Amino acid sequence: MMRICTILARGGSKGVPGKNIRLLAGKPLIAHSVEQARACGLFDVIAVSSDDPDILSAGEQAGADELVVRPAELASDQAAKLPAIRHCVEALETSRGTKFDVVVDLQPTSPLRLPEDIIGAVKLLEERGADNVITGSSAKCSPYFNLVEERADGTVGLSKPTDPPIIRRQDAPATFDMNGSIYVWRRDVLMEEVGLFLPKTQLFEMPEERSADIDTELDFQFVEFLVTGMLSSR
Repeated sequence: MMRICTILARGGSKGVPGKNIRLLAGKPLIAHSVEQARACGLFDVIAVSSDDPDILSAGEQAGADELVVRPAELASDQAAKLPAIRHCVEALETSRGTKFDVVVDLQPTSPLRLPEDIIGAVKLLEERGADNVITGSSAKCSPYFNLVEERADGTVGLSKPTDPPIIRRQDAPATFDMNGSIYVWRRDVLMEEVGLFLPKTQLFEMPEERSADIDTELDFQFVEFLVTGMLSSR
């Protein structure tokens, strides 16, 4: 079983300028994901893909096996993520003359995951025969109980009303907030499908405290606070 870990980090972040190489607990943000991938012991190749040479350099210094220069058309604000993952995988399959079986993508802005989260998500894919695996944490709002949406006339109602209505949140079906931390794909499914949710998509649950995604300055400060607390408790 050949496994590749991809870490995609484009330059030009607007919410937090330079966030992928900004120091978090003394190391560039992207280094946390590279080190987590390495700690798993699962991957034949750990690759960083970016349009930014400084990010590629930080990935190399953190221990990435391969650096892939991402084309500009796959690195804009509007560019979808799946084509960029495919580009990274195909580039390395060509240069290495091999074909991977499993592709794991780690979001560099989710530095609080643990290696065991990655291991668990990969195990779920391989043992369940899933097409792909996404990660998420228990949702704070339930579409069956207290998540509402606005109608065309301006009134609001439950996103997923039931008959009879659900009175207690505990009786509602389990729902999750996707955290984007880890994506696991069977390689051939990744290359053939255009969507994320497939007939055999599975979810690996992570706790809320490891699900933070850095998208704003406040997010960065919050994650920094959590990391500082984790380090001081060791």
